[in-house]
Amino acid sequence: MAKGKKSKRKKQKQEIRVEGREKFYRGKNLEELKSLDIREVAKLMPARSRRTVLRNSDVIQKFINSCKKKNSRGKKIRTHKRDLIIVPGLVGMVIAVHNGRNFEQVPISIEMIGHRLGEFSQTRGKVNHSGAGVGATKGSRAKKK
Repeated sequence: MAKGKKSKRKKQKQEIRVEGREKFYRGKNLEELKSLDIREVAKLMPARSRRTVLRNSDVIQKFINSCKKKNSRGKKIRTHKRDLIIVPGLVGMVIAVHNGRNFEQVPISIEMIGHRLGEFSQTRGKVNHSGAGVGATKGSRAKKK
């Protein structure tokens, strides 16, 4: 690249418009997205998500089918698949995603399409450090009981 010139390529952000109450993903509403095949939805996604969906479309479809079965029976949907890309077939479901210790409930919305399930189930919690314990410093060691 020549000195002083900037690259013309820009990162393409996922477009999510909100008009009134209806939400859109890349110019299509939820009904239009749900009517499309997974491979057609992948064409609307960013490159990394698109490649993953195209390579694992059968795994994603199998997961959606099992989720629909469990929903119809009234069972909770629990999974360890943190790397699964969220597609329109999952929107509206509540999926419990494992974070390493327990399952966190993740309600899926249209804004999450193209992201991975693990992004919405944090693996690390906030640490609250308190004061030093007895014997931790020289001054606290000298105190009599």
